[in-house]
Amino acid sequence: MTSLLPRWRRHATAAAVAAAMALSALLGTSPAPARADAAPVAFTNGFGLTQVGTPEVHSSTDFTITVTTAQLAGTHKIRIFLPQGYAANPTERWPVAYFLHGGGGTVDDAAAAPALHSDAMITVVPDGGLKGWYADWAMQNTALGAANWQTFHTTQVVPFIDANLRTIADRAHRAVLGLSMGGYGALHYAEARPDLFGHTASLSGGIDFGMAEVRAAVLATELNVTGAWCAVSTSSPAGTGRCTGYGPYVDSDAIFGSPYPVFNADHIWNALNPADPANLARLAGSDITLYSGNQLPIDHFTEIASGTVKTRLDQLGIPSRYVDYGNGSSLSPTCDGGHDYGCWSAAFADYMPRLAASFAAAG
Repeated sequence: MTSLLPRWRRHATAAAVAAAMALSALLGTSPAPARADAAPVAFTNGFGLTQVGTPEVHSSTDFTITVTTAQLAGTHKIRIFLPQGYAANPTERWPVAYFLHGGGGTVDDAAAAPALHSDAMITVVPDGGLKGWYADWAMQNTALGAANWQTFHTTQVVPFIDANLRTIADRAHRAVLGLSMGGYGALHYAEARPDLFGHTASLSGGIDFGMAEVRAAVLATELNVTGAWCAVSTSSPAGTGRCTGYGPYVDSDAIFGSPYPVFNADHIWNALNPADPANLARLAGSDITLYSGNQLPIDHFTEIASGTVKTRLDQLGIPSRYVDYGNGSSLSPTCDGGHDYGCWSAAFADYMPRLAASFAAAG
């Protein structure tokens, strides 16, 4: 029956199984039979990550580990959703989707979009910080200390997951997707590391640093501007009231340097702008999807940013899919076209089956 499965779901080679048996013998242990009710939370440390504390097991296919790294101050969570068939089929390998949460959010926000927990893939949700912006910060001596978020995610978390879970470790079977702040991170990571990610999706993303409004959103998080802005810009599920701010105040130049376009002072912003044609050109051969509503006060601007990216991709001859759902009526009864999970959950319900089909088509 395994011949009926796509190649990314077929059994690992006998050599791989033999290697696992040999390693178990070397360690003086025997491979334990897979348990349908147990999540694989005893990961092996590596790639600069050390697992600490007690894992949070939400179910047999949903658990959270905590790690430390020299790249970031403090401890950081990684939530993992496994497909239902993971434990029952111990020799199958799976594609991976990395979900990047929004500003003011946490790894647990992913539970607000049930489609992210797919039986066609592993979904990994790494901590992105309240205002990490998926960047290696220009300043490392702020109240938050070490803040190399891009290095943490792309050079530590990805290989760590590949080493500890049965993934298919190539770009054709690896995606990065995110919303709001994470929508920036998803498109930026796909551009910065096309060798890692062959699929990307940005939902209501701050993906054009050429827009003063997008730069202002970053500054608001640096300066910990709360109130109404926090309520509509957090990735926390609507109505939870969990957004209490963006953490300690940091300098307005802390993440991307000076935001002011005077004497090239904003050169970091320009270099990391996902909408820059030179960066977009790096997405050739990638599967690209954009979503945005257009309702005030935020998605009005994310619609403009997404439209700019779509137009420039078209000019470069790079195929992409853009879903502008406007006031939300075309997407879902739960969506009002705003910056919230009423829209994002529905967008992921549309996107994840498409991503699964793309993974399957890759072989």
